[in-house]
Formats: sequence, C-alpha cells, structure tokens
Amino acid sequence: MFSSLRAATLALILAVAAIAIISLPAQASDPEAGTWELNLAKSTFTNSPAPKSQTRTYEVTGQQVKMTGKGIDAQGKPTLFGFTAKTDGKDYPYTGSGFQDTISLTPVDALTANWTGKKAGKVVITGTRVISKDGKVMTISGKGTNPQGEPMEVVLVFDKR
Repeated sequence: MFSSLRAATLALILAVAAIAIISLPAQASDPEAGTWELNLAKSTFTNSPAPKSQTRTYEVTGQQVKMTGKGIDAQGKPTLFGFTAKTDGKDYPYTGSGFQDTISLTPVDALTANWTGKKAGKVVITGTRVISKDGKVMTISGKGTNPQGEPMEVVLVFDKR
C-alpha cells in the first residue's frame, strides 16, 4: 500500500514538475517578460510630467501581455496602472490612467512592438516599444497630445531587474 501511495505521489510530483518545466521556457523566452525599473536619468518628457519612479512587470503568455505598473507620480502620489492585451492590434482596456483608457499592441519583430493609446475612442498617443538585443533595456517612446491639447513626447528607458 505504501509503495503504491509513494508511486502515485512521485507520479504527481513529476507531472507538476513537467508542466512547470514546459511553461517556463515560454515565459523566459519572451524578452518583455519580467520586471522593469524606469531609469529617469535616461528618460525624457516633453510637455508631460515625469514620474518620480515607476516599475512595470510584464507577464507574457503566447500573444497575451499583462502589464502591471506601480510608481510615484510627479506630485508624489502612488500610482497603479496596467492592462491585459493581445498583440493583435485591437483595443484593450488600460486601467489606472487618466490619460488613456485603451491600448492596442502590434508586434513588429521579437524585440519591437507598436502601440496606440486612446481616450474615449480618440487616439491620444502612438509609439514603439523596443527591447535591446541583450534583453537588459526596454525603451518605450510615444508621441501624442497631452490633456492641455499640446504636442507631447516621451521616451521611457527601463532597466531589467
């Protein structure tokens, strides 16, 4: 009895381990997956307030990307924002931002994607996300119109943790 119980337990452990091993390469192979910290010294903000800090965590499963962002805004208030979207060019909800309420993602290649942010169905910003070949730096650039109606441009440079 004990040997069959041990065999069943061992089989269960091996099955769980096999599933974990199979799913790890998919997450690890996507260069976007992981936690990224904003490098304020390398980032630029034109007609857009610079946050005091920002960290983004990306989870990638196939064509689906989940981003959770946390930080401190220009006024010193905590922020929490994010989205879950497929990389299919369609609009998906973007929460926690007064600037945009949807995002669409369109892949260009393994390291590059274009994105569009909308507010109430109107495009407010478009940009590109590029990850360095070594996978250590992510640059998100965008151009659009700020809430005051002025042209704005941002270049956010993130370092992988």
